[in-house]
Amino acid sequence: MSEERFGEFVLVRRHEQGHVAELVLDRPKAMNAVSTEMARSIAGACAALGEDRDVRVVVLASTHERAFCVGADLKERNSLSDAELVRQRPVAREAYTGVLELPVPTVAAVHGFALGGGFELALACDVIVADRTAVVGLPEVSVGVIPGGGGTQLLPRRVGAARAAELIFSARRVEAVEAGELGLVDQVVEEGRDRESALALAARIAGNSPVGLRAAKRALRLGQGLDLRAGLEVEDAAWRAVAFSGDRAEGVAAFNEKRKPEWPGE
Repeated sequence: MSEERFGEFVLVRRHEQGHVAELVLDRPKAMNAVSTEMARSIAGACAALGEDRDVRVVVLASTHERAFCVGADLKERNSLSDAELVRQRPVAREAYTGVLELPVPTVAAVHGFALGGGFELALACDVIVADRTAVVGLPEVSVGVIPGGGGTQLLPRRVGAARAAELIFSARRVEAVEAGELGLVDQVVEEGRDRESALALAARIAGNSPVGLRAAKRALRLGQGLDLRAGLEVEDAAWRAVAFSGDRAEGVAAFNEKRKPEWPGE
């Protein structure tokens, strides 16, 4: 496994086997609160991972024992002037959109607190695996702002408009079991097994065609919010992108020859 630092607070681990990478939040003294510097690092790590054709799945994880991420760095925010806050906004957005726009499947491994922007980072992933210590929520209105890392758009796409409204307006925190029941997270696993379970899922995903994975993610994301007819056109365009690929030819050949495919990735 190789490791690469992006600034002081973000670590990228590339696993030698399986085409899986981890984007690791590593600001333990602040429970991974997202400062301006950390936001830049997240965006930079996402840009690098998005360009790495060897990476088929990204796991978003944390080094802190009691938190995935507690959201924006409110101590830093309190020190910013209005003008500085305006300048900081695009930097923060790049971090969240960086995760959201990764072209490969993403899995969040959540334990402990995932609040505000921390939960929004998880929501930007395709699948959220949480252990039983997880506590999630979007409490921004309780401090006079709103979810600004995609929460008002991503949460209703997961749980519906009314449920999202109740959770955002009440600013309440939701523990793991209820979060699983409501669909705020996708899998609830035993305490301490969120990263292990997320990596296992990532390894299973990564065994599939890299061309197919990217195209399937593109179709899923672009089709959200469209009517059925328009969504089917998005799907058809994605199908045409893979139908004549080397991966498709290898996948069909491997199936007929009853062997494991060796994906060319093109």
